[in-house]
Parts: sequence; C-alpha cells; structure tokens
Amino acid sequence: MADKQNRSTDTGAAVAVSDPAKVRNVVLVGPSGSGKTTLAEALLAVSGTVSRAGSVVEGTTVCDHDPAAVRQQRSVGLSVAPVLHAGHKINLIDTPGYADFVGELRAGLRAADAALFVVCAAEGVDAATVAVWEECAAVGMPRAVVVSRLDHHRADPLAEIAACRAAFGAGVLPLYLPAQDGLIGLVTQRRYDYSGGYPPRVGDPDPAEPAGLAAARDELIEGIIAESEDETLMDRYLAGEEIAEEVLISDLETAVARGSFHPVIPVCATSGTGLAEVLDGIVRAFPSPLEHRPPGVTRPDGAPHDALAADPDGPLAAEVVRTAVDSYVGRVSLVRVFSGTLRAENAVHVSGHGLAERGHEDHDADERVAHLYSPLGSNLREVPHCVAGDLCALTKVAVAETGDTVSSPDDPLLMKPWRMPEPLLPVAVAAKTRSDEDTLSRNLSRLVAGDPTLRLERNAETGQLVLWCMGEAHADVVLSRLRAGGAEVETEPVRISLRATFAKPARGHGRHVKQSGGHGQFAVCDIEVQPLPRGGGFEFVDKVVGGAVPHQFIPSVEKGVRAQLERGLSDGHPVVDVRVTLVDGKAHSVDSSDAAFQTAGALALREAAAAGRITLLEPLDAVEVTLPDEHLGTVLGDLSARRGRVLGTESGEGGRSVVHAEVPAVELLRYAVDLRSLTSGTAAFSRRHARFEPMPDTAVVPT
Repeated sequence: MADKQNRSTDTGAAVAVSDPAKVRNVVLVGPSGSGKTTLAEALLAVSGTVSRAGSVVEGTTVCDHDPAAVRQQRSVGLSVAPVLHAGHKINLIDTPGYADFVGELRAGLRAADAALFVVCAAEGVDAATVAVWEECAAVGMPRAVVVSRLDHHRADPLAEIAACRAAFGAGVLPLYLPAQDGLIGLVTQRRYDYSGGYPPRVGDPDPAEPAGLAAARDELIEGIIAESEDETLMDRYLAGEEIAEEVLISDLETAVARGSFHPVIPVCATSGTGLAEVLDGIVRAFPSPLEHRPPGVTRPDGAPHDALAADPDGPLAAEVVRTAVDSYVGRVSLVRVFSGTLRAENAVHVSGHGLAERGHEDHDADERVAHLYSPLGSNLREVPHCVAGDLCALTKVAVAETGDTVSSPDDPLLMKPWRMPEPLLPVAVAAKTRSDEDTLSRNLSRLVAGDPTLRLERNAETGQLVLWCMGEAHADVVLSRLRAGGAEVETEPVRISLRATFAKPARGHGRHVKQSGGHGQFAVCDIEVQPLPRGGGFEFVDKVVGGAVPHQFIPSVEKGVRAQLERGLSDGHPVVDVRVTLVDGKAHSVDSSDAAFQTAGALALREAAAAGRITLLEPLDAVEVTLPDEHLGTVLGDLSARRGRVLGTESGEGGRSVVHAEVPAVELLRYAVDLRSLTSGTAAFSRRHARFEPMPDTAVVPT
C-alpha cells in the first residue's frame, strides 16, 4: 500500500481540454477477471501518465484504490483514468465486472460515449457480458472488443474471437490477428512487432503467419465495405479492384462511430501487444462528445427545456455520476459535463429529483465550486475548467448526490435519470454500542448519498435498520465502509413484519373499574369479533341498545380497540381483517370517561383473543423472474420449494421467459443470491407486496 501511495505523486499535471472534439470517453466493460483494470494500467504506463504499471495482486493500480478493491483483488467501484494520446484526452472509465456492482457499470455507461468490451482469451463470453452488449446496442453506443490476456497459459485468441462473433453478432470482426510477439493488421497488411516492447516495430508480415490471414482479410474488407456509404465500393471490390487503404480505414472509422461495426483487437497488457492499436482505434474510430446527444433535460419543476448539445458555450448541464467520501477531502463528486463549461470559483445549482423511494429526498440548492479537479483514480489534479464532454471532480459540494444535475443558478436544469437496478438483498445492521449509533447514522447517510443501488429502510414494526443491497459482495463492501468510518456494526437476521387475525368468531368482556378517592374510573363493554376476508381491514359496528353505553363513549371504545389492534396481542403483531361489534356495556354517571372506555375496549379485545384462536399472517410478494429458457425448469422447481405459487409463464425476447409467481416474503430473503447461483447470473427478478396470507405451522420465520 505504501508503494501505491508513492505512485500517486509520480503523475504529471492534468490538462484542461478546451475543445470537445479532442475528448474521448470510453467505458471498459467485461466480466470480473477479464483484465480491464490491468489494461487501463498498461495504457496509463505507455502513455506516460504514470511512471510504471501497477499490479492488481499487489494492490498498486490507479483504478483499484478502494481498500475493499485491494482486499478482494477486484474492482468494486467506478474509477476514471485519463490518458493523452495523439493530442486527445482519453477518459478511461474502469467499471467493476461483478454483478453486485452493476450500478457502477450503469454510471460508467452514462458517463461514456463508447464502450470497450474486454474479454479474456481463455474464458469465453458470459451471458452477463452479452446482456450489457445488448443494452449498449439498444441505445446505439459504439463498441469495440479487446481480447485480453494473450499470455494466459490457456489463451486461444482465435477461438475467443469466434466466440465474440457468435455472442455479439456478425458485425464483430478482427482488425488484427495475433502473431508471434505481435499483431498483423488485416487492413494495413503490416506486422506490429512487440518483442522489444512498446511502441512496436512495423514491418512486412510473413505470408505463412498466421494461417488464414487472406481469408480473414477478405471477410473484414467485405464487412467494412458493407457499411460504407459508397454504394459502388462493393461492386468495384468484387470486380477485383484493390480498394485504397485510406478509403477502408475511413469507412471503418465511420462504421465504428455509428455503432454498426465492432472491431476486435487482441491485447497483452504485460508485453504491450496491441496497446498502440487500442489507443489509435479509440482516437480515430470512437466518437467525440460532439457526436453524442446529451440526455434530455427539464426545469426542476418539470417544465420543458430545449434539447442540449455538447457546446462549451451552451447552458451549463452536468451530472454527478459517482459520489465518494475521502477521509481527507470529504465528499468527492465525479461529474460528466454534457453542455456548457464548468469553472472553478463559480456558483452552481444542484438539483436531485425522483429517487425518494431510495432514500434520496428531492432537493435543490445553490453551491459554490471552489476547485475543479481531473481525477486519476483517487489522485485529484486541479484544473481551471471542464468543458462539455469532459469529466471532472468536485469536492465539498455538500448536497450533491449520485444522479444529481449541476447547472447554472440562473438557468437551473434537471436531467432525466438513468435506470437504476433495484437492490433486493436485505441486511439488518445495528450499532454494537450506544456510542456507535451517531457514527453509524452519519456513515449511512454518506453511503446512501453516493450509492443509488443501496436503499436504507427503518422498519418501525420490527425496529430493525435494514440495508437493501445488490448481493453479498455489495453488502460486504458496504459493511467494510461503515466500519472504516469508525462505527462498530453488527448484522442480525432480518425479521419479517407479520400480522395476526382471528381464525373464528369470539366474544370479549372488558371491565375497567377503579376507585382511589375523588373521581374514579368506570367502564364496561362487551364486544363480538368476527374475521373478515383477506384485505378486509377493520370494521367497527355499534349495536348497543337502550343507551347501555352512552353515545359519546362509543367512539372511545373504537379508539381503544384500534390502538390494541395496532399494538398487537400476545405476540405483538398488528391484528387485521376483523369486524368488532359493540353489543353491550355499562357506564357511571360520574366515573365514566373517554380514557376509561378506551381501556375497557382494549381489555375486551384481549379477552376475545384469549377465548378465540389467533392466526398469524405472513406477507406474500408478487414476483416476476426473467430468465433464459434453459434455466426455466430449475427456477420453477426452486420456486415451488419456497412455497411459491406459479401463476404463469410467458415467452420474452431473445430466448428468455418471464415467470409470474407469488412467494412468501420470508422465502425471498436470500433469493437475489440464490437465483444468481441457479442461473449463472443470467436471470433477474422484481418483487412487490401483494397481500397477507395465513402462515402454515411448518413455516420458519427469523426472529
């Protein structure tokens, strides 16, 4: 760790770009262990941004600066690493590959203009990566593929390229083929020799290496020409004409920027193979922010506003894509500027709306930005301004939360939020001692402000503080950050909020008579209790005759009964779905009072419960599971084992099915983890409360 801290000082000064055309925002996407962070580290080193590349194993990389990432040896949060190449600033946005941190991935997709998919040459393509590819395709985001870790002992880059094409579609074709100590360019027909390291020596290839070079080149050229706007090009090529290299490269770059063609580049971060080609490809083929339409905006009050463009002179519109808390500088907000120019020492308006259900109350406030920084991992390098299309970091903006819009106080705006995944794994936490409670509260407010995939719930019925997380790894990181903030935190089993009801009719007699000098207390009432159908609520019926209970005290009896229903009976669970009928009672002309009849009503209900039979009701959730067809039988069997009732299935798009079921909430406490295990992370589910139903005697509920 000391080595890592020393490395944070060997970076050069940040460059403040003035032209959006000179910016490229690229998000690195891929499964955990595919080599995204190692690739980013290698690009930082060869570009001269850092003096030498760090190691994931040693915990010395720029992007994995979070203590949890160092401990787990995998990324747990989004990180930005800018590099300069050919006069352009490339903001590499490294994202976690583990499913628990999909919220960080979505933030990276929001901040980027193009995606670089990193797949290991020895691992194939998993379903989660295909799902992200399809998500990018839906919005037309340009994509390219890096086949990494060519030095892996099981590496088979040609097979991996074929697997990428099978998984991602026919628009995926290799731009280079791996060769001994380097690459061969299929368009340029040149060999790039990395035996001496970076940069490569360029020469003529050996015609015999690699096998199938001519066929691969023909397929690539036909793919490029098919995307060309010159309709005569294909006819000329099929007629035997040699298409100029400049024309092919120009059409290739246009097709990549348009999102219809996806080149594949083999890379080995340790030897440097392919790094020059990746940097050149990003600069030449990926679009600048000028070609990316910013998200839609409105006024904070919902009034419409004109569409924005990546114009440094336009109205200021930026978005907080990530919030972190640094132990030295406090809250750090990573911001993507979509329009206008953000300058130091200027006032800004911070607006956040639409995430109240996640614990983020709507807020609007004016703040002053004292300093702007260009982030390099955890290292902040000061810059005077940040133009449209670029990324920067703000510090000490007290109200800024992830997803907030930063705009001008004279022209406040609100950006349409990106889609947030729903946290579905509950973890109950408690301060170890009373002195830890204040620290826990402060740390929780910081974590929730920075992580939209974390939801905080204070359950008034069970008295528990519940964190809703994306999975076990996410929960582990959240707990680590809480403890790092100085709070001793313990976890406990999550308790389910139950209800109770009467299983059969019952009668109750409530007598509250006290005499202690002066005015006493006198109230007597008789009630009948009848169960109602599920969802029937509470009914109170007055059938008193002859004024046995004076008219003014009848509401008092109802009030006492209602209070007792809410407090619960012997087990403390609220009582629902009953009709209480007041049938008789007695009053005293002097000693009867509102309070006395409230107490008598509660006593009568307790006696009825003792005489009758009480049934516990458990919450039932409506569940919708979306999954690949091959896992349908497994998931249906698992739902049945959870006492679930399958209501039906329907076919979705892309060989996927949607299962509709009703499942007891207690059986869903770990369903987010178990479903991922059952389907290799390819399924997703949603849940909502449906109703309460009688709980069987065999059911086990955490207490």
